[in-house]
Amino acid sequence: MQYAPVKGMNDILPDEIDRWYRLESAFRRVVSRYRYGEVRTPLLEHTELFVRSIGETTDVVEKEMFTFARPKGESLTMRPEGTAGAARAYLTNKVQSREPLTRWYYLGPMFRAEQPQRGRYRQFHQAGCEVYGDLGPLVDAEMLDMLVTFFHEVGVFDVEVCINSIGGEAARARYRSALTEFLRPRAQELSEHARSRLETNPLRVLDSKDARDRAAVTEAPSILEMLEGEDRQHWEGLLTALDALGTPYLVRPGLVRGLDYYSRTLFELNATSGELGAQNTLCGGGRYDGMVKSLGGPDTPAIGFAMGLERILLAAAAVPAAKTPFCVLAPLGRSAQLTALAVARDLRAAGIAVDLDGRGNSLKSMLRRADALRARLCLVIGDSEVARAVVQVKDLAGHSAAEVALGDLPGRIGELLATTPSPPEGA
Repeated sequence: MQYAPVKGMNDILPDEIDRWYRLESAFRRVVSRYRYGEVRTPLLEHTELFVRSIGETTDVVEKEMFTFARPKGESLTMRPEGTAGAARAYLTNKVQSREPLTRWYYLGPMFRAEQPQRGRYRQFHQAGCEVYGDLGPLVDAEMLDMLVTFFHEVGVFDVEVCINSIGGEAARARYRSALTEFLRPRAQELSEHARSRLETNPLRVLDSKDARDRAAVTEAPSILEMLEGEDRQHWEGLLTALDALGTPYLVRPGLVRGLDYYSRTLFELNATSGELGAQNTLCGGGRYDGMVKSLGGPDTPAIGFAMGLERILLAAAAVPAAKTPFCVLAPLGRSAQLTALAVARDLRAAGIAVDLDGRGNSLKSMLRRADALRARLCLVIGDSEVARAVVQVKDLAGHSAAEVALGDLPGRIGELLATTPSPPEGA
């Protein structure tokens, strides 16, 4: 029997991984300039953590979590997103008692039992940031500007920054009443899913992708009309800060996101080109000022975002992978193979990448393989070379060869790899 991967869970092979490395490195490089430190949380958390933080009536909790029943009634869930686990880690480790302002980032796999589609899988990879302890709008603006910087660094230049505010609890309560009153006479125009949300979580109707729901909310009241006092000041402060940074943005009053923990600032960054099609969201986030308190901690303002790495790779230009220069070591005969083991070890200790071909094939076969791998150099060792303590160094780009003493080999190979071009594709 041949086994296939579980639906929606994909293998990432060595010829693909270089783009992942470069994307992850760029993310770490950018966020570290803003003084974010990496946090790593477990893949499994108690189910109740996600129910309380994300919300019982969200699609994630109702339909998309991988949950396991354990003995004695314990329920565990594979993390569907990173924010709840980070907030739990912030509380568990009493970070708030050690520092008034905390900036974290994370990278890793997440899991959702949804229908796989282009760029969206059941095991997917996210990068994200969380800031705890800053209530003001400047950090919101700085985070958005940081995201634009990151996307430009990875070759995604056509990015649309969409922002909204859903205010605090009082503003949301006012808007929920106004939206429900607006939608009730139009209930029959809504999708079945939206009708079920109408009384329990009407803001989710605004987030629906169903054409019927989109049409029904076209003339719906704007939540921005409900902002008062500090909510209004925060929103206006965000707009002023973005203008000061020169960060382009679009105000989208219908933007609500899909998780219940959000408050005040919400945002999405969308690709306007690339291979994503209609589902073009690259990144989303916002404030969740009430989450830490809802989990039993102190009243702590917070803001964060998450981005799907698979989706960013689809949006980013397919820049050819930059291969690390390396050499193939081709020993001829048993004695040469044993010598080649030590030679390969010494070269690697000097920081040189070596592919040792110890299968006992012919020189012609090993040279053909070195060409196919696009190695820069092929190092040939036979009985004669062992006896004279030398190695035949074949320059596959320059079509030349030279003998190099074993003692001089690491230095000479390092020089050649630094200056010799790779053979052209298909050479």
